[in-house]
Amino acid sequence: MRRRDVIRLLGGAAAWPVVAGAQQGGKLLTIGFLGTSTPSAMSQWVAAFVQRLRELGWIEGRTVAIEYRWADGRSERFAEIAAEFVRRKVDVIVTHSTPPVVAAKQVTAAIPIVSAVMGDPVGTGVAASLARPGGNVTGLSVLTPDLAGKRLELLREVVPGLRQVAFLANVDNPITALEAGEVQASARALSLDVTTLEIRRPEDIASLFETLGGRTQALYVAGDPLVLTHRVRINTLALVARLPAIYNSREYVEAGGPMSYGVNWPDLFRRSADYVDKILRGTKPADIPIEQPTKFDFIINLTTVKALGLNVSPALLLRADEVIE
Repeated sequence: MRRRDVIRLLGGAAAWPVVAGAQQGGKLLTIGFLGTSTPSAMSQWVAAFVQRLRELGWIEGRTVAIEYRWADGRSERFAEIAAEFVRRKVDVIVTHSTPPVVAAKQVTAAIPIVSAVMGDPVGTGVAASLARPGGNVTGLSVLTPDLAGKRLELLREVVPGLRQVAFLANVDNPITALEAGEVQASARALSLDVTTLEIRRPEDIASLFETLGGRTQALYVAGDPLVLTHRVRINTLALVARLPAIYNSREYVEAGGPMSYGVNWPDLFRRSADYVDKILRGTKPADIPIEQPTKFDFIINLTTVKALGLNVSPALLLRADEVIE
C-alpha cells in the first residue's frame, strides 16, 4: 500500500466518530466556501485546502459537504454569500481576505469563520487577540505591510535608476490603508516617490493606466480579490505601458506579471483546513490561536521581464524560488 493511501486511510479512521454522528442526523457536516474571486484564480488554493481535508479524513461528498460560492471580485457579494450560508445553516464558513471576513462576521456571530488570510484581525475588530480570538473568527493572519519594503527593493533591483513608483490598490479594502502607509515609509527610506492609484470597481482599471502618461517607472500592486480577478487585464495594460510590476502572489506571475513576492497562498489554505478540522471536531474558534505564515515565495516570469527589456542579474535569479519561462 502506498504511503499516501495509508495517510488517507488513517485520516479517514480518525474522522469516523464525528462523521458517523453527522450522518445519523441525515446530513453531512457542511463547509460554506466563500471564494472572493473566481474558481480559476483560486484553483491551486482550493486544491490545497481540499487535499489537506482528505488527509484529515474529510472527503468531499462522502464525509463532508462543501458548498462553493464565488464573488468574482465584487465586494458587494461577500455579505450576500455569507447571508446565504447562514440561511443554509452551514457548520463553518471558509474564506480569505479581511473584507469577506468582516462581512461574514456582521451576519453571524454563531457560525465559525475560518480565514486562510487576514490582514490585521485585531485592528479590524474581528478578533480580540491573536492568541485568543475570543469570537467566531480564527485562521491565519498575514501582515502584508511588513512585506512592502522587500517588494520595493526588488523593483529597484530590476529597474535601473528607479525613482517613481505607482501604488495600485482597491481603496475599499481596509487593509490597503495599512499597506499604503508601509509603502510610503519604505519608499522614503529608499528615496522613491510614490503615487497612489485608487480603484473600487473593474471599470476603474483601464482609466487609471490612461492617466499615467509616463509619470511613473514601475507598479506596486496591492493584492485584493478585485485585483486578483482582473489580474490578466492589469498585466496586459502594464505591459502595453512598459511598466514593470510586482505583486503579492504567484497567480499574478502565472498570468503574465513580471514578479511577485509574498506568502505561499496554497500553504495558507492547506493550513486553514486544520482549523476546519478542529472546529468540526468540536473546538470553539474562540480558543484556536490565529497563526502567521511560514512560507514565502519570490517568483519571476522571465518571459515578461525580457519583454519589458529588463536585465535580471544571475544573483537575483538564484534568489528566486521559481523562474517561469
